Amino acid sequence: MVEALLRRDLDAVGVPAAVSSAGTLDGDRPATDEVVELMAKRGLDVSGHRSRPITPELLNGSDLVLGMAREHVREAVVLAPAVLGRSFTLKELVRRGRDLGPRPRDEPLAAWLARAAENRPPTAHLGRSAFDDVADPMGQRFAVYKRTAKELEALTAELVDLLWGDDGTNP
Repeated sequence: MVEALLRRDLDAVGVPAAVSSAGTLDGDRPATDEVVELMAKRGLDVSGHRSRPITPELLNGSDLVLGMAREHVREAVVLAPAVLGRSFTLKELVRRGRDLGPRPRDEPLAAWLARAAENRPPTAHLGRSAFDDVADPMGQRFAVYKRTAKELEALTAELVDLLWGDDGTNP
């Protein structure tokens, strides 16, 4: 869901970005019927989506690594330790971004992310946290998927606003 929502939000403000998703499970799984339906209601077609596992190469080539839960960030950093300073849960980055304020137009993304990661203890991604983790709706009722989609839609929109503002002129 996040891949499709984030791509849509970036496109809406004219930010050319390569957005892709990968996970900790084995690959080549289709999006669930619930996800396909919820994204279709938002005008997004994810029917052809297939999951893929995260790899060090994929992580090292990314400007920003977002996990839905702390365990995803931990796994990313174990596979590619160099991505620690640019790896966050989506909720964590939005929360930290609220504290920092929007990225100034003249500040590189990497510098803003470094500021967002400042003072983060090495143990920040241990355990689970309702504060930082988006609950996984897999196997839950449709209502849970709906709540998750609504939460993710709000988070991706806020993240894009924090990083690129409303007009997309912040490269």
